Amino acid sequence: MSTALITGASSGIGAAFAQELAQRQTNLVLVARSADKLQELADKLQNKFNIKVEVIVQDLTEEKGSQRVFERVKEKNLTIDLLINNAGMGDYGTFAERPLDKQVKIIQLNILPSVQLAHLFLQEMRDRGSGAIINVTSIAAFQPMPYISIYGATKAFLLSFSESLWAENKDYGIKVLALCPGPTESNFFEVAEVPRSMAENTTKASLTPAAEVVKDALKALDNNEHIVVTGGITNQFIVNLNRFLPRSIVTQIMKTILGKNQQ
Repeated sequence: MSTALITGASSGIGAAFAQELAQRQTNLVLVARSADKLQELADKLQNKFNIKVEVIVQDLTEEKGSQRVFERVKEKNLTIDLLINNAGMGDYGTFAERPLDKQVKIIQLNILPSVQLAHLFLQEMRDRGSGAIINVTSIAAFQPMPYISIYGATKAFLLSFSESLWAENKDYGIKVLALCPGPTESNFFEVAEVPRSMAENTTKASLTPAAEVVKDALKALDNNEHIVVTGGITNQFIVNLNRFLPRSIVTQIMKTILGKNQQ
């Protein structure tokens, strides 16, 4: 039975990955800051699907957070077949007017653990000649994102990083997938402090269920794809804007869309 490690596993896409993989009889290592939520999810999945679930409570923005996760996995003598780097957060507002410490924390959470955990587990995957990594990025990775500028930039990094890892490791039998969802049912709007009026305008009907995002991701991984954009034709249109319009115009369009609450 294979084992998957999921960061940001306590809610949203991370929890949906845990649910779907448990249903597919995959053992799990769940990583997040929230001990209560993680343990509740672990107990539920173990009892329902008769799998093994390890819980690692860790703030990945801490300097040695990723190393501690890796060491815990080694202490448990576990082999990670699928690494899902899902932990992330955003922040809404004009960069110059938002708290610097939050912007730095976004970089620390959205980028560093994905790089560190990939590096820590990749060599073992190469030695085995098998393994897979899913980096959860976003449709925000494809163009500048005024008012969520740091979030968009971190996701652009993850997209480029993932594609490079795919190219470097495919000949070793390792799959690497950049998962690029659009707006998804999660606590993103709350954590990013998106204005209520803007969050309410993003109706529930326009949010893709996290479970659907996960199924699309795992299907793409099974098909040896290295990038997948989920959430329908609107998201496909957004990620392809730069193919048809100058980046300056695309950036102004995104500024207009995202900046309505800045007027």
